[in-house]
Amino acid sequence: MSSPPPASTPGSALRRSLGVVDGVALAASSTAATTSIAIGMGTIAAVVGLQAPALLLLAFLPVLGIATAYARLNRSEPNCGNGYVWVGRSLGPWPGFLTGWVTLVGSVVFCAYTSAIMGSVVLTFANQAGLHRLAGLALDPTSTAVSTAVGLVVLAALAVLAVTGMRSATRFQFALLVFEYAVLLGFCGWALITGDHALSLSWFNPFALSSGTAFAQGMVLAVFFFWGWDAAFSVNEETRSPGDAARGGLIALFAMLGLFLFASVAFQREMSLPELLRNGPQALPYLGRKLADEPWATLPLVALMFSAVASVQATLIPTARGLLAMGRDRTMGALWTRVHPRYGTPAAGTVVVTAVAAVIALLAVALPELSDMLLAAVNAIGLLVALYYGLTALACAVRFRSALGAGAREALLAVGVPAASGLVLLGLGGYLGYSYLTMSDHFELSPDNGWFMVALPAAIVLAGLVMAAVAKYVRKSPYFTTGHGTDAEAVALPMDRTTH
Repeated sequence: MSSPPPASTPGSALRRSLGVVDGVALAASSTAATTSIAIGMGTIAAVVGLQAPALLLLAFLPVLGIATAYARLNRSEPNCGNGYVWVGRSLGPWPGFLTGWVTLVGSVVFCAYTSAIMGSVVLTFANQAGLHRLAGLALDPTSTAVSTAVGLVVLAALAVLAVTGMRSATRFQFALLVFEYAVLLGFCGWALITGDHALSLSWFNPFALSSGTAFAQGMVLAVFFFWGWDAAFSVNEETRSPGDAARGGLIALFAMLGLFLFASVAFQREMSLPELLRNGPQALPYLGRKLADEPWATLPLVALMFSAVASVQATLIPTARGLLAMGRDRTMGALWTRVHPRYGTPAAGTVVVTAVAAVIALLAVALPELSDMLLAAVNAIGLLVALYYGLTALACAVRFRSALGAGAREALLAVGVPAASGLVLLGLGGYLGYSYLTMSDHFELSPDNGWFMVALPAAIVLAGLVMAAVAKYVRKSPYFTTGHGTDAEAVALPMDRTTH
């Protein structure tokens, strides 16, 4: 039997039992490098051609600036609400609430959409293992209904694991990561060595892009590749030290950069641009079949399956904790503050978020129009990510503006880098939104329609403003008076009464 974990702090029921390695595992799993590489390399190639390495490297710079802003804000005010709390205090409660709202909605949509993808990958693996029918049901990975059903079973299992304790969840994440990265590094390394296409420095030249719109789309898509590293900051009230959350997020971010650059170069060494475009989201399994015979050729598919599972679970965890922070500020209902008396996790929030994602996924099966809407929503998440990352970085610059008189180095790190990074992302998002508006001359319920692509994030922001008005005028939340989030140590939540 292991020794008891450190006790929860007096005001917070969230158990402080996590360290740097746990933060790295959560951030890396949420970023889902294997899924991004498997599905995204073909997508980004369709936008920027062979300049993917250049865009991934360029996108890392503002993302790193955002990460330093998160780390500095976290040291000043550790809170599982992170951006929602920090932006509310520095820029005002309305943009603060919107930061929390778009983060949560984007995460729920991601879980709903990825459930079907996750189920399809599981079914594909089952088929390759020789299992094609179960209890008279055809295990067809191309069937949206069957894929969604299997994905929702996996989603429910991941929710149970997230509820029963962060230690068990992060250990599970770490085991998946070790396997994923071993497979990814092995196959990409072999492709890098044996590929027929010569390595070209032009791959790292962003000026070879055809247009400003392609650059903006590529940059936002590349930023979306990195999305998820901030999950480590959602469990900073469950880490032994707030600095562990920052170190975990930054370590994961640099690791992701290395993996993305390594994989993008390896893919382009092994595959021509037409091959990348033709295989699209099947690029990683295709690489496995091209480089190895069975059963080794199936390993990339297994790694993709593990990555999809890990990314969904790693999305559930910060989403429930963000809602916990909003609930204890009374900007959202009291339901979200219910912490499991045994496991010390926001159990009610995790279950409800899972249920909402499941309902959306099921409705997408029944309503083809909603399925198109979900696809467009996932594509539009990049705009939402740019919005809340940008606002959080600007909040850091405002919070620490006194550093302008403390010397050039401190002023640059505390104000200059966060402000520049935030403005770059907000500018890219604005430019891409303008491009979407001008690419179509009418509105249509289609993921290829520019007006529809703008309408989705706009609707999410508008819904957030309505929810903010409810919080201010109906719930009378003190957050809208002070702009400050509730201190985790100042609110009495149910205490964890067990040890392990």
